[in-house]
Amino acid sequence: MDTFIENFDLFAKGFLLTLQLCVVAGVMALIFGTIAAVMRISPLPPLRALGAGYVTLFRNIPLTVVLFFVVFGLPSIGVRADFLKIPVLDTFFPRLTIELPYFRLNALGLAIYTGAFVCEALRSGVNAVAPGQAEAARAIGLTFVQNVRYVVLPQAWKAAIVPVGSVIVAMLKNSALAGFFGLVGDLSSTMDVLVSQGGKDLIPVMLGVTFWYLLMTIPLSLVLDAVERRRRLA
Repeated sequence: MDTFIENFDLFAKGFLLTLQLCVVAGVMALIFGTIAAVMRISPLPPLRALGAGYVTLFRNIPLTVVLFFVVFGLPSIGVRADFLKIPVLDTFFPRLTIELPYFRLNALGLAIYTGAFVCEALRSGVNAVAPGQAEAARAIGLTFVQNVRYVVLPQAWKAAIVPVGSVIVAMLKNSALAGFFGLVGDLSSTMDVLVSQGGKDLIPVMLGVTFWYLLMTIPLSLVLDAVERRRRLA
């Protein structure tokens, strides 16, 4: 407990940076997953194949491998995820504009990996939509894009909210790897600083890190449980 109290500020800063990383990665994962899900139900075979290939690839390789190639491989070919340097966002996520791109690249790696699981969770929601809904939309002259946008996706997201939420909870836990791929200041690197450099005992530090991760995952899990119970009663 003394270790936790004495280093509360350091833990809190690590928690804040980890939370920021997860917010950025989570938003991108939802975008990537939605695009991939639409591609998987597209009437165009090349798009279906591309969506299926993305999901198959990233669901079947370890996250550590994805982060290695994204964080260390992309900069070697000149890609530093500069598209994430969005002027308005830098007020809330200052690390986006720092020239060391580890925050951006770790967020991108997490998003690419998680997006494949979001896609499958969302596709299960698409399968829950009654086929007659899409057929009725086509009958009144809606295009595929209009059908997906106004009919299929709204109902699919409603059906898939709990599975997608579970994927995001998993992503929160997976973010612990970012500290081993160049990101400085998150909870993982905080643990390394306290143990390796500060000489603190490992167990108390690990318990402190666990507390902060639980602070992210438990509230979201409780919300998902409440949503699921409400859906069962509806």
